[in-house]
Amino acid sequence: MDKKRVLYVSQEIIPYTGETNMGDIAAEISQMTQENGSDIRMFLPRFGTINERRHQLHEVIRLSGMNLIIDDFDHQLIIKVASIQKLRMQVYFIDNEEFFPKKQMFHDLEGNFMSNNDERMIFYCKGVIETVRKLGWKPDIIHCQGWFTSLVPMYIKKLYSEDPLFEDVKVIYSVFDNSFKGSLGDSLPEKLLFEDLNYEDVKDLSKANSINLNKYAVFYSDAVIQATKKIDKRILDYIKLQDKPFMSYPGSENYLEAYQDFYSQFIEEPELIES
Repeated sequence: MDKKRVLYVSQEIIPYTGETNMGDIAAEISQMTQENGSDIRMFLPRFGTINERRHQLHEVIRLSGMNLIIDDFDHQLIIKVASIQKLRMQVYFIDNEEFFPKKQMFHDLEGNFMSNNDERMIFYCKGVIETVRKLGWKPDIIHCQGWFTSLVPMYIKKLYSEDPLFEDVKVIYSVFDNSFKGSLGDSLPEKLLFEDLNYEDVKDLSKANSINLNKYAVFYSDAVIQATKKIDKRILDYIKLQDKPFMSYPGSENYLEAYQDFYSQFIEEPELIES
C-alpha cells in the first residue's frame, strides 16, 4: 500500500521563524504525520529573518530558476532546502531576493507593513504549487496554515483543478489568531486577474485585510481547522455558514490525535477485494 502524502504549506515553523503558536503546531503536526507513516513535504517562505548559515539552507539548482509572472513582471523563483535534524524532516523554502530581503518578515526595517506583501503572498503560494509540479509529487492532502497561504486553496480549485497532480487533492485550511492591521492594498484582485481568473473569482479580495483573506481561504478549502482558542468572530461565523467539515479548537493537550482523526476522513483506504 502506498504511503499517504501530505503537503504542508505554512507561514511559520520552528526553529526557522521563532517560537510562536503557529510555528509550534506546524512542526508538531507534520512530525506526527510523518511518524504515522505518511510521506510529507513542508514549504515555508524564506523570510529575511531566517539565518541561512545557522540552519544550513542550500539552493536546489534543479528546482530553481523558474520565472513567476506577477502584475506583468517576471520574478525568479529560488528553491532552498534545509533539514530539522531532531525531527528528521526536510523543509523547502521559497525564495527571491526582492520579495524576501534580509532581516525582514512582514514589516520593513522602520516597522512599516511592507507595501508589496500582496505580491509576496502571490509569489509564495504560486511558487509552492509550481515547485510541487516540478517535483512530480502528488499529494492526498494539502494543509495550509496562516493568512500568507490563503491563496493556495483558490489556486488549487480554480487554476490547477485539472492538473493530474491536484485533481483529487483535499485542501485543509487552519485559521489562527494572527491578524494584521490594515490591508494588502486595493490592487490584489487586479494582480490576480493576470492568472486567467475572472473578476467574480477575486472580487472578495478588493479589501484584502486579514478577515477577508481568511474567509477567502475557507471558501475554497475542503475543510477548516480552528487552530487557536480564539479567532475573530467574523471568521468563525463565516466558517459555520459553510457546509464543510470543521474541527473546532481541540485544546492545547493531546491535540495531535484530533488532527490525525480529522485527516483520516479525507484519505480513503482502498477496499480489499476478495478473490
